[in-house]
Amino acid sequence: MDNKTVGSCLCGSITFEVSGPFESFFLCHCSRCRKDTGSAYAANLFSTTATITWRSGQDLVRTFQLPSTRHQRSFCSSCGSAVPSLQLGGALLVVPAGSLDSAVDIRPNAHICFASRATWDRQIEDISKIDELPG
Repeated sequence: MDNKTVGSCLCGSITFEVSGPFESFFLCHCSRCRKDTGSAYAANLFSTTATITWRSGQDLVRTFQLPSTRHQRSFCSSCGSAVPSLQLGGALLVVPAGSLDSAVDIRPNAHICFASRATWDRQIEDISKIDELPG
């Protein structure tokens, strides 16, 4: 990997480049991350050494900080897509995996907060798998 990863939001207004390695990749099942994504878990990459360069749309980035917590989420104010954020006073870059347009060579390290996963997110390995929209 050349240590440069690019990404964007759904509408394409925000584009960015991450330079440097990701140190970890977690799939978080906590209730806050489920609310953030509207899904079973949030898939986020983390780095304390990589830097982000906003290629376009930085002025469209909004960040919501849940009061009295460290939980925050950055998103495009036009389309609502999750985008990277600098957390812990800029010491930690958090990049939503789904916002990336390039491949990364890191696989998820772990499911975290797994005990608090949604009740419907259990024993789903055996349900049908369809490669396109159901008709």
